[in-house]
Amino acid sequence: MRPRIELLLAFLGLTAGLAVAWFYALRVVPQPPAFSPAVNPYAKGIYAEGMVEAYQNSGENINIFPNISGTIVDIPVHEDQWVPKGTVLVRFDDSVQKATVEYDKAQIPYARAQLKTVRDELAKDEASYRLDPKSISKYTLDDARNAVKVAARNLEVIIKNYNSAKALLAWYTIRAPAGGRILAIPAAVGSYVVTSQGTYDTYTQGFDPILVMGPSEDYVSVRCYIDEILIHRLKLGPQMQARMLIRGTDIGVPLQYVRVQPYVSPKIELSDERQERVDVRVLPVIFRFARQKDLPVYPGLLVDVYVAE
Repeated sequence: MRPRIELLLAFLGLTAGLAVAWFYALRVVPQPPAFSPAVNPYAKGIYAEGMVEAYQNSGENINIFPNISGTIVDIPVHEDQWVPKGTVLVRFDDSVQKATVEYDKAQIPYARAQLKTVRDELAKDEASYRLDPKSISKYTLDDARNAVKVAARNLEVIIKNYNSAKALLAWYTIRAPAGGRILAIPAAVGSYVVTSQGTYDTYTQGFDPILVMGPSEDYVSVRCYIDEILIHRLKLGPQMQARMLIRGTDIGVPLQYVRVQPYVSPKIELSDERQERVDVRVLPVIFRFARQKDLPVYPGLLVDVYVAE
């Protein structure tokens, strides 16, 4: 029996060895890439990460913050809508401020009536004094003149308070500062926003503007961040050639030079980590390209850019 068991074990070992050898000899064919990686289109080109932005002469986007703190009661516009300058974007609860304006407005006729009364009294006292200086004392006449000055000053203050309250009431309605497309509305009806801080973002746990706009319809800009050690290889100016490549696609778009932001800053714009310690500093260079309806490009999109030396 023993020789048979030994032969069986030897056969099983040989079979297992052959199976393992066959398994490891198999060649796994790698799957083709989902898209072609970005390829440098220039003989000598510098790679840079870029971010798509709304095109304008300065800044990045139009970030709208409230001048007052309050609760939003109406947002009559929607995202991706083009609005002309002066369009109502957001309305706040202004019931208390309206009551203040109405109260100050009601005080104006009363103050004017008081001023008319003391002026009439002064006119009577002065007429009596001219006819007979002894008919009224100088002290009473001075009091009447002072009463006119006080009433006139009081009317002036009330009118200023009314104009100030009316101007503050206008802050409860936010209008478009310029014509443009609405890119994002982080705030919602019923949200409480804080002056100069905006609305609280549940996901990022930070504060965002209540509305973001982009002013241009004809062009889209790309802000490229050139590494500080590569700046000397660039010749900035209208002669610069650059090409944008959209990640995940084979789409490439030629770019036109616009300007350079002559300020080298830490590279935190793309990661949005303000407290991150960054050793790399970059120079922002702004390009642009004509807007195309069928091009899947939106502000905030990260793209690959190659700049010719």
